[in-house]
Amino acid sequence: MNLTVTGHHVDVTSSMRNYVTGKMERLQRRSDRVFGVHVILSVEKMRQTAEATIQVAGTKLFAQTTEPDMYAAIDLLTDKLDRQLVRHKEKLKTHRRGKDELVAEED
Repeated sequence: MNLTVTGHHVDVTSSMRNYVTGKMERLQRRSDRVFGVHVILSVEKMRQTAEATIQVAGTKLFAQTTEPDMYAAIDLLTDKLDRQLVRHKEKLKTHRRGKDELVAEED
């Protein structure tokens, strides 16, 4: 997994980078189809914003959060991406029943 962390109007410290890396490892454990993650941390006045784009096999997932604390924003961002990743995995599974199963039940 390629992880890129950038800052907009904020210096990304090593502790922030390590925190983001640890949180994104959770997403890697959720699915082995995560190829790349790009995280942007930005500050505007009193708003701390974290946004991320994840490249998953077949699509890209995007999430953005704004909180007064940067670490809280990263936590919420990870939760949002985790839910999106679970939803994406469920879409890949087919839950439709085939014609053969319907005919067998009618008999």
